[in-house]
Amino acid sequence: MKTEIFINVASQESRIAILENDRLVEILVERSDSERMVGDMYHGKVTAVLPGMQAAFVDIGLEKSAFLHVSDLPGSPGSMVELDEETLEEIDYRTNSRGQPVFPIEEVLKKNQDIIVQIKKEPIGTKGPRVTGVPSIAGRFMVLVPGGDKIGVSRKITNWGEKRRLKDLGRRIKPDGVGVIVRTEADGKGEREFSRDLKELVTMWRRIEKDAKKTGAPALLHKEMAMTSSMIRDLFTDEVERVVVDSKQEYKKILHYLKGVSPHLRDKVEYYSDRRPIFDAHGIEDEIQKAAQRQAWLKGGGYLVIDHTEALVAIDVNSGRYVGRKNQEETVLRTNLEAAKEVARQIRLRDMGGIIVIDFIDMMLPQNRRRVEEEFRQALRRDRSRPRTSEISEFGLMEMTRQRVRPSLMFTYSEPCPHCTGTGRVVSKETTLSDIERWLKRSRAASIERRLTVMVNPVLSEYLLENRKERLKRMRKSTRVWLNVESDSGIQADDYKIYSRKRKQDITKEFKS
Repeated sequence: MKTEIFINVASQESRIAILENDRLVEILVERSDSERMVGDMYHGKVTAVLPGMQAAFVDIGLEKSAFLHVSDLPGSPGSMVELDEETLEEIDYRTNSRGQPVFPIEEVLKKNQDIIVQIKKEPIGTKGPRVTGVPSIAGRFMVLVPGGDKIGVSRKITNWGEKRRLKDLGRRIKPDGVGVIVRTEADGKGEREFSRDLKELVTMWRRIEKDAKKTGAPALLHKEMAMTSSMIRDLFTDEVERVVVDSKQEYKKILHYLKGVSPHLRDKVEYYSDRRPIFDAHGIEDEIQKAAQRQAWLKGGGYLVIDHTEALVAIDVNSGRYVGRKNQEETVLRTNLEAAKEVARQIRLRDMGGIIVIDFIDMMLPQNRRRVEEEFRQALRRDRSRPRTSEISEFGLMEMTRQRVRPSLMFTYSEPCPHCTGTGRVVSKETTLSDIERWLKRSRAASIERRLTVMVNPVLSEYLLENRKERLKRMRKSTRVWLNVESDSGIQADDYKIYSRKRKQDITKEFKS
């Protein structure tokens, strides 16, 4: 798999494009007015504990309070940090089937309690950020988990001998009171690289602890690396063929960082100095524009329709122009197999999260549904966001969930339409004309005035004066009002304003329902 990374740095925006086999699969965007928050640590104050939800709200100084669930607290099943025996003796808890303690949130958190939390999910829509009470700090080769004691090794390291060596190495060099997760990049590394990485992480955590004692809540204790730096730390491995950056300053920063942790990768970093924009030169800008559209075309002539709703993302597979050469079932199978790969790419590219429902074209044979499932799961293997998929139902539907960490690309590059307010549709012209006619009848019933002017959007004005002259005559006759029609581009397509020619003022509100 050929992997390349292109970095575009502008005054107000930085963008990172990840290409696999010359196809864009991920686009990361960070703007000066909306920096990424995942990984930031705060000294927060608990404002509410909700036993019914087994959750708490924490004030961390942002516009909306952060949400903290009991599963994100030390001692919860699966946590790297366990509660000590003294604490367990003081709280009322039970054990699950594995013998792990399960405790109610009200036993460990109280209102107005101070707590160090870390953002794990950015604010999305009307929801505030989600935080964890088990903070961690990522380095190049390991992740430090303060308060823990366990040693974990990345699942991507599959050699059991290497896993054992890395576990033993981590256990030997780590200080008491911290846990460690060994990252994939540590494969084959020795004690020298480990010790240097661990020393920096422990020093950083000691500073955070010290700042928390000195500063009152709420306060920011630690800011995660900027997007470019964290990408180099997390994604730039031996598998990446090259990194191309169009900023001299960022180019030097990357080289300086790699000098200390992975000097052999420095030769893969290139500075782009051409006058033509870097994303234009490599066809990335066109792909980003396509990613903002509702439709995504397949090479075989089919296409996807992608719709975002409040609860989920719906992806519909259509055969389009593809008619195939043999029977219908084979045509459908080929379209679905191609769609499976493209859906996986679009999910990564648009950074879609939460519940996703894919409506494949109906297949009669169960073995064909299994083939499409396998193709889709294979295409998702390089996704870093831990997706989970169901089987394809007899109706052609596949459900999946994907970790949502930040707003998707659609929310980054667009905002709700002021006319349709997010529905994707506006009131029809005929409906608006009927509304105007009802207004006129209310006005006539009150015997107010007979000489009025209606101001409408130019599109509706042209529609009425060019295509609906008879409709206008009937409106005048039935209401006994001499109505003039004028256009105003400042009025929305489904709205109108009515003026009294006698009083020379807007009287729309007087008879609007």
